[in-house]
Amino acid sequence: MASATIKELRPGQFVLIDGEPCKVIDLAKSKPGKHGAAKVRLEGMGIFDNRRRFLLKPASADVEVPIIEKKAAQIITVMGDIVQLMDLSDYATFEAAIPEEFKGKLESGREVLYWKISGKILIKELR
Repeated sequence: MASATIKELRPGQFVLIDGEPCKVIDLAKSKPGKHGAAKVRLEGMGIFDNRRRFLLKPASADVEVPIIEKKAAQIITVMGDIVQLMDLSDYATFEAAIPEEFKGKLESGREVLYWKISGKILIKELR
């Protein structure tokens, strides 16, 4: 994991909130008060579970930023809501859950682009 200052983040970037990778949706910065520092209220959407999460920290606070590996894989088999994939660079095989938008569209032999984030797999695109 990498780290960044919360005030450096912009909508569309990624951040870890409660241990879950989230896409930043909105940032609200408050002005510094008489006795305190400026605060940032961050709203994020979970990448894997689509839940809204919020983070409130001082503007100078560090936050964890996930490292996203973008790779290609070939579909070996489709078993219900699980797909077995083979990475095209190192030929490792693994299983991943099929996202709602790809149900019924995946078939053996096709290629997909996937993201590997914190050991979890997310299928992003069908080739």
